Amino acid sequence: MRTVHSGTAVVAASATRELFEHFGAAGSGRETPAEFATLTDREREIFHHAARGLSNTEIARAEFLSEATVKTHISRTLGKLGLRDRVQLVVYAYENGLVA
Repeated sequence: MRTVHSGTAVVAASATRELFEHFGAAGSGRETPAEFATLTDREREIFHHAARGLSNTEIARAEFLSEATVKTHISRTLGKLGLRDRVQLVVYAYENGLVA
């Protein structure tokens, strides 16, 4: 509720997965953005999970992390990439060919 109240968009992980299926795989042959290179290996792993539509809970299970740790990685990743929320993260990933 706090997230919605603060004006941040909330999109269900299932809806994100449906969008991926609708739009297909990301483009290839694109150059990786310079700011993406500033992410740590762990932040990149979390980024890819989030870009594929996994929830924090699903990412935490897959990476053997706590949800709080996943949230921290997501927050740092958004900050480094200049993104506002997970929706922008997904768009960024697809526009830059970072999701297969």
